[in-house]
Amino acid sequence: MKNRLSLLICICGFAALALASSQVIDRCRYALDLCMELILPSLFPFFVLSGLLNRLGLPGFLGRLLAGAASRIYGISGAGASALFIGLTGGYPLGAAYIADMERSGAVTAAEGERLLAFCNNSGPAFIIGAVGAGAFHSSAAGFFLYGIHILSALLTGLFFRQKDYCKEIQPVQLDSVYISQALPEAVKQSVASLMNVCGFVMCFTVLVGLLDARGYVSMLCGWAGEHFGLELAFCHAAFTGVLELGSSVGAMAGLNITPLNMALAAGVLGWGGISVHFQTMSVLAGSNIKGALHFAGRLISAVIASLLAFMLSPLFF
Repeated sequence: MKNRLSLLICICGFAALALASSQVIDRCRYALDLCMELILPSLFPFFVLSGLLNRLGLPGFLGRLLAGAASRIYGISGAGASALFIGLTGGYPLGAAYIADMERSGAVTAAEGERLLAFCNNSGPAFIIGAVGAGAFHSSAAGFFLYGIHILSALLTGLFFRQKDYCKEIQPVQLDSVYISQALPEAVKQSVASLMNVCGFVMCFTVLVGLLDARGYVSMLCGWAGEHFGLELAFCHAAFTGVLELGSSVGAMAGLNITPLNMALAAGVLGWGGISVHFQTMSVLAGSNIKGALHFAGRLISAVIASLLAFMLSPLFF
């Protein structure tokens, strides 16, 4: 039954592509421009740097350093604590890939990996400060503010998945380090593969939004919301596309003013990540024993917390 439903959806999708081929081509071009001008420049350097830090042993050092605090606050091991650092510096879906690698190597259990996934797979500073702050709002200060909110919401979200005394029997793991001559090529190859994965999903979901927009569904929904709630059309479009795909949502935010409501929107979209990020996460979890249900719950909680914090705190800074 599931296969038949999936087949029916694919056939309908193929028919939609055929009937709106010009819109699909335009959206593909838009997605390519988005990847080339926004996503690749903002993410690639940090992906490489995070890969280097991972391979050169910094997460292992942080794991040993933070083992006590991580166990008391979140009920996770020292090795698990290093995943939060990777997730907050590397961006989607690097945190999830790192957690999956640790589970495969035995550094964390599958159960701990699932709880880590709920709050350690986050957007990175390059994307938030560069793409959202400087790119969409034309303000690096707004980017730094949103990144601070993103960190705080991730830390608070982790408290919802705390399991008392869970990791007392798990010893902190020292991850192997390598020479930079070996680490750099591996980091570059992994970064390129991860970015191609990200850009592929960006294109897929950008086309999906384009197909809906071609039939007027997005414009109708945004028009209705704008009329009934007094919201800008750009705000409504960014909110709708943010449910599906993060990059397109950030592109739709371009030109919005820095207001508490717009900051709350940006923070919420970054915290949620979009359905596209959830698919990216599932792809990097392949081959591990980690399931993604808690990741979905964690992103919802993070989005709500981030939106509330941004709405309340932004008047203090802007």
